[in-house]
Amino acid sequence: MKPTVSLAAIMVAVAALSTGCSSSSPNYAQATDYSTQGDYSTYGTVDSIRVVRVDSGTSGAGAVAGGLLGALAGSQIGSGSGKTAATAAGAIGGAVIGNRVEENRSQPREVYQISVRMDNGDYRTINQDSAYDLRAGTRVRVVDGRVYRY
Repeated sequence: MKPTVSLAAIMVAVAALSTGCSSSSPNYAQATDYSTQGDYSTYGTVDSIRVVRVDSGTSGAGAVAGGLLGALAGSQIGSGSGKTAATAAGAIGGAVIGNRVEENRSQPREVYQISVRMDNGDYRTINQDSAYDLRAGTRVRVVDGRVYRY
């Protein structure tokens, strides 16, 4: 097997592992699905609502895409061990640049942080993009990490 093909196969494997371990979207909800418990654990009363800024983070896709493009560009330079070195340097440089581009594109955003006092006495804090018809004291139901008026 050629060194370039081996290097490309290793990069694809590393990319698959790194994106498989990272989350593509942040987990804003801090509540979980309580459908196996009694219904009383999914109902509650809004205690407070605040607007907070959250960082959307990066998924790693920019680094992977940049690394692959950099490796492809680097493989076009030189021959023999020089070509392998250029491919590796291109992959590393492309990954760094791709990650920077993704970081610059993902801007912090504002969400509503809703504190809910559940009927079973627990407190849940849930971040969501809208709190249109919710106020402190409103009866709500928590379903799949979202708060709905009940």
